Amino acid sequence: MKYLLFIFFSLSAYCQEADSTNVVGGANTEEVQTDGDRKIEKGLMEVFKVIDALKEVTVRSENGVVTLEGRVPSAKARKEVVSLTSKTAGVIYVQDKMDEAVEVETRLRPAIQRAEELGTGFLKKLPILVISLLCVILFWFFGSWAGGQKRLFERLGMNELSSGLLRRFLKLFIIGIGVFIALEILDATAIAAGVLGVAGVAGVALGFAFRNIVENYLAGILLSMRNPFSSGDAVKMGDHSGKVIRLTSRDTVLMTYDGNHLRIPNSVIINSALTNYSRNPLRRFDFLVGVSTDLDLAEARRLGLETLASLSSVLDDPGPNILVEELGDSTVNLRFFGWVDQRHSDFAKSRSEAIRLVKVAFDEAGIEMPEPIFRVHLQEAAGAAGKKEEPVKRIDFEEDVSVDDTIDKQVEAVRIAENEDNLLSVDEE
Repeated sequence: MKYLLFIFFSLSAYCQEADSTNVVGGANTEEVQTDGDRKIEKGLMEVFKVIDALKEVTVRSENGVVTLEGRVPSAKARKEVVSLTSKTAGVIYVQDKMDEAVEVETRLRPAIQRAEELGTGFLKKLPILVISLLCVILFWFFGSWAGGQKRLFERLGMNELSSGLLRRFLKLFIIGIGVFIALEILDATAIAAGVLGVAGVAGVALGFAFRNIVENYLAGILLSMRNPFSSGDAVKMGDHSGKVIRLTSRDTVLMTYDGNHLRIPNSVIINSALTNYSRNPLRRFDFLVGVSTDLDLAEARRLGLETLASLSSVLDDPGPNILVEELGDSTVNLRFFGWVDQRHSDFAKSRSEAIRLVKVAFDEAGIEMPEPIFRVHLQEAAGAAGKKEEPVKRIDFEEDVSVDDTIDKQVEAVRIAENEDNLLSVDEE
C-alpha cells in the first residue's frame, strides 16, 4: 500500500512539473504569457491616460483575460472601454468590473466641457458667420428688388402671368446664389448638396401629387403668351360658347349667352379646338332658302342679292352672295351669304333681319317657297259654314341690327365686382 501511494504522488508531481515547465527555444510558456499580459496592460493604460473620462480605469491581464476596474462617467464611456479593450491584440476575454459615476458634478462635466468647446468654436467662427449672414441678406434684398421690377418686364412685351413667373424665378435664383456663397464661406457646401438633393426629391413628389394643378398653371402660361383671346371676346371652346371674362392661373372664366358663369380648366382649353368670333371684326352669316323648281333661278338670285344689299348691316365689301347649293325633291336650295362688321352691327340680329327681308321680298314677288306636302282630311264643324274668316293683320317690322351688349354689360359688371387677377388684356373702346 505504501508503495502504491508513493508511485501515485510521484506521478502527480511529475505531471504538474511537465505542465508548469514547457521549454521552447530556451524560455518557458509562463514567462512568454507574462510578457504579453504586461504589454496589454501597458498599452491600454497609456491609452486611458490620454482620455480624461477613462483616467480612473485600471487594467489587469492574466493569460489574455483582461479585467477592467475603476469608475467611468457614463454608460457610453463604459461601452467604449470594453469595445476598445476587446479589439486589443492578445486579449481573449474582457471582464467588466467598472462602476458608473452617479455624482451630479461628474455627470455634468462632459456636457459642460462640450458646451465650452462649442462656445469657444462659435466665438472663433463668429466673424465668418456674420459675413455669411450679411451675404445672404444682401442677395435677398437684391433678389427682391429684381423680382419687383414689373414695369421692366412689361416693356419687354411679356404678359402678367409669364412676367410674374419669371420675376419669381429670378428672385429665388439670386437668393439661392447668395445662400450658396454663404455656405461656401462656411465651408459647408456638402449641406447645400444635400439640401438640393432633398429639394429635387420633394419637387418630384409634389409634381406627382399636384399634377393637375401644375398642368393647368403651365397651360395658363402658354395661353397668356399665345394670347388666343382677350376679355370680352366671343369664343367657342369645345362644346361651350360664351364671352371671356378673365383668364386665371388655373382656369378660364366664360359667361354663356344664358348669363351663366362657366369655368374651364386651362389644360382642357389648350388641348381643345378654339374658335374666336371676335378676333376678326368681320363675320359672315348664311341661311338656306328652298324655292320652286319652276322658277327662274337667275331672277330669284338677283332679287335676293338686292334684298341683302338693302340691309344696312350687310357690307358692300365683301358683298353678299347667293349660291345654288343643291336640287331637292321639290325645291332648289339657295344659300344666302352676307358679311357683317361686328363692331357696329349685331351678328344674330343681322342674320335674323336678312331672313325676314328675303321672305317678304319673295312673297311680294310671288316666288314660291314650297313646303312639305301632307294630305289632310278636314271636316267642317256644325255652325261654322256661315262664319266669315277674319283677315290676318300684317305687322310691319322696323330694322334693328344694333349691337346687342346685354352679355357685354354683364361681363364687365362681373369683372369689376370680382376681386380676381385677370391675365388677359381688356379691350377698351
